[in-house]
Amino acid sequence: MQYIDNDLKNVTILITGGAGFIGSNLAHYFQKHHKGAHVIVLDCFRSGATLSNKNLKSFGHFKNLIGFNGEVISGDINDIELLQRLEREYKFDYIFHQAAISDTTALEQDLMIKTNVNAYKDLLHIAAAHNAKMIYASSAATYGTAPSPQRIGYEAPQNVYGFSKLAMDNLSSAYAKEHNLEIVGLRYFNVYGKGEYFKNSTASMVLQFAHQILANKNPKLFEGSDKIKRDFIYIEDIIQANILSMRDGASGIYNVGTGEARSFQSIVDVLQSKLNTSLECKYIPNPFTTSYQFHTEADIEQTKKELGFRARFSLEDGIADYIDEIKRIYYSEVAS
Repeated sequence: MQYIDNDLKNVTILITGGAGFIGSNLAHYFQKHHKGAHVIVLDCFRSGATLSNKNLKSFGHFKNLIGFNGEVISGDINDIELLQRLEREYKFDYIFHQAAISDTTALEQDLMIKTNVNAYKDLLHIAAAHNAKMIYASSAATYGTAPSPQRIGYEAPQNVYGFSKLAMDNLSSAYAKEHNLEIVGLRYFNVYGKGEYFKNSTASMVLQFAHQILANKNPKLFEGSDKIKRDFIYIEDIIQANILSMRDGASGIYNVGTGEARSFQSIVDVLQSKLNTSLECKYIPNPFTTSYQFHTEADIEQTKKELGFRARFSLEDGIADYIDEIKRIYYSEVAS
């Protein structure tokens, strides 16, 4: 579906983190719906580098960009010389900033702030120099254990990732006023869909539960999973929110969720229905009870009013749309 009427002919778009989950979906969206746009993907791509928790520093993967015919640049947003070259050699109209260290369990506070906050300010400098609109990924992690429904202005981050995203939001608000720049921050809730497989263990529980079921394993859930609820939002609706943010005048921080909390148990139930299985669930103790979000639900009234956003996919609809890709990934990447 095309979300804006403008054909974006001769418009230049930079997508940071463009080989990642959301960034690659944006790249494919523009290629499909706005063929006149010049789309540039920037990503540091994965290497063997890991964080202290053993997870990869970068989840960017070339397979997410198969079929994308635009320009691809390998580089790190922490590389100031690279950013200066981008500022000199291009004239961006829009910057979609998806690059980040997005691992909520990462312990490297210094690297998290450097990458998510300091490098973002350098990108804002490019946006101001080019008079480009900045649309960036914030996160529901800014809310921490704040009660549902989560509302802008009631943040309580519980990890350095959430803190870094809140710092980005605060920086954006100040920068937009100082430079008269349109900046949109989208606080993503729990996103699932095509392109997430290469996030490895940080991929959504939709994908992880599905692959357990396809492997004929009993789905593992925490005890009380019928009461542990999240606002799960499908990738197609995340793309919708990003594109709607391109509209003239749109500027600010917005929640992007469905506005409805669904349980982890319901994910397994929907998946088993779509996969025609009836495996017995295995319930295990939750070791994270003191730091766990037991309920998230986005207040999206402002997002509806100012961006014209409404989630089109329920959990059932999203999984139904995703199920063929889930099976393709399982048989081509997991079981092969």
